[in-house]
Amino acid sequence: MARDIRELFKDDKMSHETMPKNHQERFLKKLDKAMPLATKPKFNKIRIAASVVLFIGLSFGAFKYFQPKVNKPTEVVTTKTVETKTLGDVSPGLKKVEDYYLASINLELSKMKYTPETKDLFDGYLLQLDELDKEYQRLSVELTESGPSELTVNALIDNLKFRLNLLYRLRAQLKELNTSDTSGEDVEQSI
Repeated sequence: MARDIRELFKDDKMSHETMPKNHQERFLKKLDKAMPLATKPKFNKIRIAASVVLFIGLSFGAFKYFQPKVNKPTEVVTTKTVETKTLGDVSPGLKKVEDYYLASINLELSKMKYTPETKDLFDGYLLQLDELDKEYQRLSVELTESGPSELTVNALIDNLKFRLNLLYRLRAQLKELNTSDTSGEDVEQSI
């Protein structure tokens, strides 16, 4: 026989028990013990600065390494420098996108370890990154000369995406190479 809860309250047949002392405190302690709060990873300014310095160093080293050895001409050739626009010059929203990708690229580069065994792999990826950087510069000149268009802006963003994806693939290949090296050493040690 179902009874309406309102009738139970009217009849006052329900017991009026109180909770024990400190019930809430004990409950919160148990809850914190069972499900502790997650802490955010701390990125301090030193780590960011170190990754930027590392990226600049790697870029300079790659630039010097891949610079072709050419005999210097005797005549001086003057070049006209053109001030190019970036995505940040088009809109603040695009500046955020550009800064995000550039920071992610720098961070990925700073995480990678260069060893003599991985030199060939790094060199191949650095060549591809250099080609993408040249394409990005060409697109920036196009953005400056013809003004912002949807195609140019999308091409600049896609270029940044390609660079970041290229670094993700490099990281995956390095991880795969390291795991194959360690498993090969385990086999040699067991023989």
